[in-house]
Parts: sequence; structure tokens; C-alpha cells
Amino acid sequence: MCGRFGLTRPDQLDLRRFGIGEAPAQPPRFNIAPGTDVLAIRQGKKGRRADLVHWGLVPSWAKDPAIGHRLVNARSDTALERPAFRIPMQKRRCLLPADVFYEWQGKSGQRGRQPWAVAMKDGAIFALGGLWDYWKGPGAAEGLVSCTILTTAPNDLLAPIHDRMPVIVASDDYDRWLDPGSPPQAVTALLAPVDSALMRAWPISSLVNDATVDDARVLEPVPARPR
Repeated sequence: MCGRFGLTRPDQLDLRRFGIGEAPAQPPRFNIAPGTDVLAIRQGKKGRRADLVHWGLVPSWAKDPAIGHRLVNARSDTALERPAFRIPMQKRRCLLPADVFYEWQGKSGQRGRQPWAVAMKDGAIFALGGLWDYWKGPGAAEGLVSCTILTTAPNDLLAPIHDRMPVIVASDDYDRWLDPGSPPQAVTALLAPVDSALMRAWPISSLVNDATVDDARVLEPVPARPR
């Protein structure tokens, strides 16, 4: 899964790569957690846009927005089969700029799991592949735009750490990814794990477990715990 990520150098985000001219100002964020608002690039009714959306997808048909707490990730291999993700996978895909994400090594629920930071070797900002939807409750004055992050099989770097990793969309594929008219087979081809030769990973402390710790300390390397 992908339960945390960061955009630590928003000043280096080149919006032209995404085909947009402006985006909401963002402070450096080192520990972005589910349930918060995240910067997303998506295709809206009036064209491509960048705005803040809620991380935790609330389907348009949901009766209770609390369902979003359980929908922070979507398996890319089954998204078209899941009612919550089927329509978004077909025509509501988005990109979430990031320069680091985190995975935990060890079985879910196990004490003392080792967190790892993962980034590109060249430090470049990359784009996580996501889905978005719009929900509006009865009598609500405004609706809610929310998102989920797609996951795929791990590459060789991530495989010893976790059995899933986020989908990362190459910059040459942004247009195809965001276009709601892209045929399913064209989108499926973009779901493969990114080449591990482009990435690096290092063990970090358990500070990242606390979502209120949102500064550079979470990135500091530590010796890996013995397994």
C-alpha cells in the first residue's frame, strides 16, 4: 500500500510538465497522511486543473463520507472490478506530485515494523497515479472531491520491503493518464512498477509513524533493524 508520502520541495514543481499554469501554494510537506488534503492534477469540466483534494476516496454514490477512511489505496489490478473505483478508473484519473513515499517492512500489525523512505535517485519530483471522485451529501452546500492512490506489484527494490508499491506515471504518459477518453488498454499499460534502477530506498526512524511530525527529521537515515 501507500500510506504516506511527501512533497518536500514544492518550489521545484514544474507545472508546465503537467500542462497547467497555476496551482495552490503549498508548504513543504514531509509526512502527508490519509485524511488530509493533497495536491492533485486532474481533468475537470473546464480543462486540466491542480487543486487540493481529500485523500480517502468517497464514491459519488456513498451514503456516508466516512467510507473514505477505508479507501486511501486501490489495487490497480482489481480497480475496474470494484464498485468504488470502476468509474473513476475509467474516466477520473489524477496525478499526485511527490518526491518521496514511505513503506513499512514487516507484517501488518506487527510491532517494530521498519519504515523506509523511497525516492528517485536524482531527487526528481514524480507523479503518483490516483483516482478521484465527487460526492455531495443531501442538503450540502458544497461537494467533496476526494482521491485514492493506485498500487501495483513491487519492483526489485521494493519487493524485500513490501508486497505493493504506488503506481508512478512517467511524465511522457501524463496526457494519456489524465485523458478520460483513453481506452482501458492504454491505461493498463501504465500500471507496471517503475524501474527499480531509477529509485533508492533507505531505512528511517519511527518518527514517520506520527503524522503530526511533518518535517525533515522523518527523512534522516537510520541503521536498519535486524529482521
